[in-house]
Amino acid sequence: MICDSFTSPYGDFIIEEQKGKIVRIYPGSLEKHETSTVSTLCKNQLTEYFEGKRKQFDVPVFFTGSTFQIKVWKEVLKIPYGQTKSYQEIAELIGNPKASRAIGMALHKNPIPFIIPCHRVIGKNGSLTGYAYGLSLKKELLEMEKKYD
Repeated sequence: MICDSFTSPYGDFIIEEQKGKIVRIYPGSLEKHETSTVSTLCKNQLTEYFEGKRKQFDVPVFFTGSTFQIKVWKEVLKIPYGQTKSYQEIAELIGNPKASRAIGMALHKNPIPFIIPCHRVIGKNGSLTGYAYGLSLKKELLEMEKKYD
C-alpha cells in the first residue's frame, strides 16, 4: 500500500493507494510518505477540483465496502457537479425506497470523499444533513461547486 499526503484548502488529507487504485482519502498528514503515478494524479485532480477547474474525476478507484454501500456510492458518483439529490432520491434510484437512513449510513462510511461526492446528498427538504467531515465543510463544498458551475 502506498500512502501519500495532500494539502487542500480544507486541511490535510492522506491518500491511500493499493495496486494502482485509490482506496481511501481521509484527514491527516504524514511525516513520511510515498508518491506514485496514481497518487500524483489523484492530488492533481483534487487540486483542479478545489480550484473549480475539474468537474469529474477519472483517477482509478477501488471500492472497499459492502455490496449495499458500493451500490450507493456508485449511484452518488452519477450526481452532476453543482447539483444535489436527497437521501430519498438515492434510495429510490437504487430500488430501495425505504432505505433513506441506510443511505446516510453508507455515505458516512464513504472511503473516498470528494471523488465519491457524498457532500451532494442532502435532506428531502433541501437541508444539509450529515457529513462525516462536518456540515460546515459540506456547505463549503456545495457553495464552491455552485460558484464554479
